[in-house]
Amino acid sequence: MTVTVEDLDGEPDVHLHAGGQGFWQSRMIAALGVEAVVCATFGGETGRVLRTLLEGEHVELQAREVAARNGAYVHDRRDGSRDEMVEMLPDALSRHELDDVYESALVEGIRAGTAVLSGPSDDRVLPHDTYFRLTSDLTGNGCRVIVDLAGERLAEAVRGGPHVVKVSHEELGEEELPKLIKKAREIASSCVHGVVVSRADEPALALLEDQLYLVRMPQLQPVDTRGAGDSMTAGISAGLALGMSLTDAVKLGAAAGAVNVTRHGLGSGGGEAVRELSKRVELEPIEE
Repeated sequence: MTVTVEDLDGEPDVHLHAGGQGFWQSRMIAALGVEAVVCATFGGETGRVLRTLLEGEHVELQAREVAARNGAYVHDRRDGSRDEMVEMLPDALSRHELDDVYESALVEGIRAGTAVLSGPSDDRVLPHDTYFRLTSDLTGNGCRVIVDLAGERLAEAVRGGPHVVKVSHEELGEEELPKLIKKAREIASSCVHGVVVSRADEPALALLEDQLYLVRMPQLQPVDTRGAGDSMTAGISAGLALGMSLTDAVKLGAAAGAVNVTRHGLGSGGGEAVRELSKRVELEPIEE
C-alpha cells in the first residue's frame, strides 16, 4: 500500500494507492488492451485496504488471504521530490501460504499463455528458488514467461529458461556497454529469446534472437522516472500477448516506459498514447 503526500495549493493532499511491481505492471498491461490477472496475497490491515483499492482498477484479482501483512510506505512529494518518510516491510509467507499463491500463479499463467514474474519488496517474503520452480513449471507447460527481477531472484528465474528478461544496468552492476552486452549474452545462454537492459537516460540495450540493438526512445520531459522500467516490462508483455513480434513488443515496451515518466502515477498511461509513441521508437542494430 502506498501513501503519497502531494501539495495542493499550499495544503497537503494525501493519496492512497495499490503499489508494487506486480500491480504497476498489470495496470499498464490492462491499459494496452490485454486482460490482466493479478495473483497476490493479502494480510493484515494493509492487505484489507489494498483489496479495497484494487476493486477500482481494471484488473482481475486472484487473491489469497494470509496472515502475513502486506508492506506499505509513506512518501512526501510536497517539495517536488520524493522523500521516504516511513516504510513497513512485508512479512514472510508461511509454507502453506506460499503453496497457495504458487498454485494460483501456475494455473493462471498456463491458462493465459503469458506470465510476468516480478519481485516482492523484500527478500524474506519467499525463497529465491520459487522463481526457478515457477519459471520452469510455466515454460514446461507452454506458457511464455517474462521476468523483471534482480539479484538471486533473477538468477533463479533465468535458470528456469524464461522467454524474455528485462533488467536494469544497476541490477547487473555494470555501466559500460561492452560489459552489459557480455552480461546480456550470459543471460541469453539459458534459452532466453530476449534480454532488455534499461540504462536510465541512455538508450536501452536489447538482445533479441541473437541480434543486438540500441533502443532509441522518444524524448519526453520527466515528471517522475520511477516505474518506467515496470511499464517497459508491461508493454513488452502486452505486445507478446497480442501476437506482436519480439521487436515490435520491445518498441511498445519502450513507449510505455516513456509515457510513464510524464505522469505522477507509477505504471500509468493511456494505451493510445503508448501505441502512438511506439511508432517513434527505433531499434538501432549494434555490430560487434
